Amino acid sequence: MAVKLNKEYDLSRYVIILTGATDGIGKEMARILAGFNPKRLILPARNIEKGNNVLEYIRSSNGHANNVEIWEMDLADLQSVKNFANKFINEVGELHMLFNNAGIITNHQIIKTKDNLELQFQVNHLSPFLLTLLLLDTIKKSVSAELPGKIAFTSSSLNNSGEIDFDNLNLEKGAYMNPFKGYANTKLMNVIVSEKLSHIIQNENITTYSLHPGVIPTNIAHMNNGTILNFFTSIITKFIGITTEQGAVNVLYPVLSSENKETGKYYNEGIKDEPNKIANDQEVANKLWDVSEQILKDHGMI
Repeated sequence: MAVKLNKEYDLSRYVIILTGATDGIGKEMARILAGFNPKRLILPARNIEKGNNVLEYIRSSNGHANNVEIWEMDLADLQSVKNFANKFINEVGELHMLFNNAGIITNHQIIKTKDNLELQFQVNHLSPFLLTLLLLDTIKKSVSAELPGKIAFTSSSLNNSGEIDFDNLNLEKGAYMNPFKGYANTKLMNVIVSEKLSHIIQNENITTYSLHPGVIPTNIAHMNNGTILNFFTSIITKFIGITTEQGAVNVLYPVLSSENKETGKYYNEGIKDEPNKIANDQEVANKLWDVSEQILKDHGMI
């Protein structure tokens, strides 16, 4: 049975950041969150024009766009993420909810970012990890028992077929042979980071989540039009996919619901579920965290 949102949520005391809001479920999440009257809803966007289109979409849908802001940020550029975080800390200085929602899947090729990292690894894992690290102190200072914090990672049920190979963390070896495998690996990283973070910030009035929204026809793919992969993906989502609105609800429901007070849990279409068993391996989690931090240090980001 599909989960449903309470229409009476009041987010007027909450400052929220939502990534990946220019397409797919992120666009619907932005519309829904804006309707709950947040204190500020900041939508980082690589393409400002697409960001402004989301503002128009929100205005035409529910009229609640006065507290919504488009800020520039490119997850494929670590310095852009750091610049965004520094600007946010200096100009806003309070944060209660962080939705790391943006994600990408590439075609049968290795695509490098300007940071010389594989695109999926950086956009799906390393940049959200960096953004969360940089904003964590701000969240800690902003929240309380009466105004709890939330950090969410939009993952995927494909995390169950993912693996953590520390000899190929950057997905350069053979990723082009199976793009879904590389994507699955990064979605497993989301689950692991959420779970690990829950231990690091326990007793800080912050709850972490990793969430599978469901199978949805979105613009997540970084592919060439007309590829066989595109064809089969479109066929699959047509027959088993859900609407982008329901996908957005599936992500928001566990985070906004007062019933889900457990931290570090994984949700499948809004319902608590068990992720890949690797997510419970503390040795893997500790190493992924440390290696990710070291990559960011090597790039001068932390």
